[in-house]
Amino acid sequence: MSVKAIFLDFYGTVVHEDGEIISDICNRIKVNSKKEDVTSAEIGRFWWNEFYHFFIESYGDTFLSQRELERISLRNTLNHFNSTSKENELSEMIFKHWMKPEIFKDSLEFFEQNTNPIYILSNIDRSDILEAINLHQLSVKEVITSEDVKSYKPRSEMFEYALKQSKLSPEEVIHVGDSLSSDVTGAKNVGIKSVWVNRNNKKINGNVQPDFAVTTLPDIFNISTLFKN
Repeated sequence: MSVKAIFLDFYGTVVHEDGEIISDICNRIKVNSKKEDVTSAEIGRFWWNEFYHFFIESYGDTFLSQRELERISLRNTLNHFNSTSKENELSEMIFKHWMKPEIFKDSLEFFEQNTNPIYILSNIDRSDILEAINLHQLSVKEVITSEDVKSYKPRSEMFEYALKQSKLSPEEVIHVGDSLSSDVTGAKNVGIKSVWVNRNNKKINGNVQPDFAVTTLPDIFNISTLFKN
């Protein structure tokens, strides 16, 4: 049976992730740190661990927006490394990227070829992703964010809400994303087939296995078991 709708991740899948911005920020924190011999990689690891700690606890009544999570984790990182870098300046670098990310070239081809309803499912704040979608003039059926469901992928709330909005069953949709932990795991948890976008030919470490893997978004349409010609 051909799929009736595509659930689609956004950052890292349709547009570039914020990796370069994060690396730049870590370097700035390092330069302005009063701690000796600290490395940018060490700063990045600490920052990620701080962010992840708050991220996994953020749902329901304890939900915090992506901007709040970034500010808290960044503030803790600056304090830990005794850095004089300005929190607001660094935060704005991240927020600017979220609103104006560069789009992958194959994403444009994907949207030109696609004839299916697309539901964007993103761990981001609504205002930021809407600006990014409008910037690239992408046509989608609906945008569902972490703010809408007060939780983040891979928790089930966002996927279940998307199924409800689309009025489709898990067997009638696919979820496409670049993250094994958020997209593939999250989709599998609710019985949705997953398509892993692996542009850089990463190796799978661990037990998470996608149902399908592609190196570009348009390759999805070549999966005959999903799209009948």
